[in-house]
Amino acid sequence: MNTVDWSASISSVVQDLKPSGIRQFFDIVATRKDCISLGVGEPDFVTPQVVIDHSIQALRDGYTHYTGNAGLLSLRREIARYLEKEYGLSYNAEKEILITVGVSQGVDLAFRAILNAGDGVLYPEPCYVSYDPMIRLAAGVPQRVLATAENDFSLKAQNIRDALEPNSKALFLNYPSNPTGASIGKDELLNIAKLADEKNLIVISDEIYGELSYEEKHIPFPTLPGMKERTLLLGGFSKAFAMTGWRIGYACGDENLIRAMTKIHQYSMLCAPTLAQIAAETALRYALSDRDKMRDEYRLRRDLIVKGFNDMGLKCFMPQGAFYVFPDIRSTGKTSMDFAKDLLEAQNVAVVPGTAFGASGEGFIRCSYATARKEIEAALTKIAAFVKA
Repeated sequence: MNTVDWSASISSVVQDLKPSGIRQFFDIVATRKDCISLGVGEPDFVTPQVVIDHSIQALRDGYTHYTGNAGLLSLRREIARYLEKEYGLSYNAEKEILITVGVSQGVDLAFRAILNAGDGVLYPEPCYVSYDPMIRLAAGVPQRVLATAENDFSLKAQNIRDALEPNSKALFLNYPSNPTGASIGKDELLNIAKLADEKNLIVISDEIYGELSYEEKHIPFPTLPGMKERTLLLGGFSKAFAMTGWRIGYACGDENLIRAMTKIHQYSMLCAPTLAQIAAETALRYALSDRDKMRDEYRLRRDLIVKGFNDMGLKCFMPQGAFYVFPDIRSTGKTSMDFAKDLLEAQNVAVVPGTAFGASGEGFIRCSYATARKEIEAALTKIAAFVKA
């Protein structure tokens, strides 16, 4: 009887993918007792109580069945109202909005819907770990655009122009950024919009951290002149509403693109979880004050952690949004991975090596301040002792 050689049978594209640098490191962290973690980007807040209560009641009322492929129309209408009220953006809830299983699925569906083999996607780096692999899984070509420390990790139109290739089809944006917390100012957004129009680039904008903007109100890319027609806006509930485990997001854009994404979605996922959709609708209706309270607390934590790193001699710029800092550890003479491993061993504090977010992250570490201030203060004391030693 023949046997399958599974090691040789796996797709070559999948074999070439590197494991997530975040998860790889936290497999080590999981084995340690009483570790203070500034690692995983997950709010320490519990989902607002009103959302939990409505969801429990929905289960009791029998909402345990499929929804339509695009998601509950009532949720899509609520998202349309929310975007109109918050940003002046107008989307047709029936044709231009798709409910996804987190923003990550929205990214995957977008790439699979627009990319033919060999099409290039420009994306900023350092960046969230899944962008490059998802481009490859959709047969696209990742085209890295560096967002440098000298520019406080804010993406510049000139950097995008320098990275353009003849096969560049799409520009992927993420702001405020994971892992740096950097955003993009209006003047630079206008420069990027002008370039996207000039080069006829499709724009996919992951704005999951948009509500977690501190000094200035977030500017969605499709609000820029002429950009709504060429932009897919991705958003969700995980971060601002502390709903990571519910896995619920949305995509807004041209009805032809949304129709194509829905076609893939209906074969691969059918629909987002019904209960999570009900929870998301409840969040938009009744939990905006909870969102704002959490954002205000994150701002206090941001100020605390940035000051802590700068005081210990590790240069750390002030992020404009999200809940991450990206301090510079090059003065220690250690690589990012060595710093993270040695810190874990010496002080039982977990941070993420900058290289988990691309080669350009070398010399930096990512620390999440989505944890209690007491934990942040304790971690800073331990990191300062480690740096001093």
